[in-house]
Amino acid sequence: QVQLVESGGGSVQPGGSLRLSCAASGYSKCMGWFRQSPGKEREAVAIIYSRDPVTASYYAGSVKGRFTISRDNAKNTVYLQMNIVQPDDTAMYHCAADQFDLLACSSGLTNPTRFGYWGQGTQVTVSS
Repeated sequence: QVQLVESGGGSVQPGGSLRLSCAASGYSKCMGWFRQSPGKEREAVAIIYSRDPVTASYYAGSVKGRFTISRDNAKNTVYLQMNIVQPDDTAMYHCAADQFDLLACSSGLTNPTRFGYWGQGTQVTVSS
């Protein structure tokens, strides 16, 4: 059982930046950030796989070039650096984790529901 706790959400103006953190109770090879807005399905934002010596990250097209996912395995923490945020980025952001291998991890971009462990989420609101 892996427990995940997100933090760092809040209100930010368009064009601004925000950094989300997700602290896990243990190590998981595959971790990711997902978001959900009212009336919309949960969608993947970014996923990161890490098992020495391989680290790989994957991004949704809507955030590529603006968001960066990273992780600190010593702290069992994954981060999402959000830059040049837009109103469409407004959502509840959830962290997820599982022990997928590299191929299965990357497929989480199109199939978020396969992740077994989820945090409660942190709200991000982008408005002027």
